[in-house]
Amino acid sequence: MRWLLASNKPKDQQYAESVLRSLANAEAIVPNLWHLEAANVLLGATNRNEIEVAEAERFTVQLENLPISVDTLTAHQAFGHTMSLAKAYRLSSYDAAYLELALREGLPLATLDKDLLRAAKRSDVKIYLK
Repeated sequence: MRWLLASNKPKDQQYAESVLRSLANAEAIVPNLWHLEAANVLLGATNRNEIEVAEAERFTVQLENLPISVDTLTAHQAFGHTMSLAKAYRLSSYDAAYLELALREGLPLATLDKDLLRAAKRSDVKIYLK
């Protein structure tokens, strides 16, 4: 979401923009809750008048055109591995779903979330572009 809602932390903003640029030559895979999370962030931003509805709509079109595929097995992991990861690393089930997917697929994780970064490090999951 930092692609639309800028961070006041320059390093975070630079990282988010480098991830976006990398999608010109790479694909991403996300848990099947990603669209709902993105919609929730956009709704919150429009409700707080941080962005206009039209801006959120334009951004969703941009998101839909990125090479991002949705993992169909996320829900099947929810009561097992994802919940175990959430407990072990004190993550929300939503954040644990990203960690579970990275572990299952053997892929690096792109995130700015401090708790998720810590859990990834402890799980030996590499951080994308770092």
